[in-house]
Amino acid sequence: MRARRGTAAQRRGMTAEDAACAALRAEGWDVLGRRLRTQAGEIDIVAERNGLLAFLEVKARPTLADAVQALSLRQRRRLLAAAELLLAEHPEWGREGVRFDVLVVDAAGAVRRIADAFRQESVEGSA
Repeated sequence: MRARRGTAAQRRGMTAEDAACAALRAEGWDVLGRRLRTQAGEIDIVAERNGLLAFLEVKARPTLADAVQALSLRQRRRLLAAAELLLAEHPEWGREGVRFDVLVVDAAGAVRRIADAFRQESVEGSA
């Protein structure tokens, strides 16, 4: 039973990431990578537009409100550490800046972006 729930969750996550990538491309973003793994963890999507690099976390939940609240402090710290490693590997990325966005996807497939959802200073200052 547990394995089935995990597989269903993985399918929902992939579907949400597909919808997120389609939304990004429609807005003129180049998707540089999906599910990029580092020693610090995985980043769902990395995209760039006009030199601005976005590390994107995708959250799929029944409602957009549920998805917005789904990014924990621990996850934000992991994303920061993973982004640091990826930037060290790809110094050409993000010539015009870097930000962390959250893309939330509801059960109907609606995608909403929270641009610049958090910054390093806010994560480091949190207990």
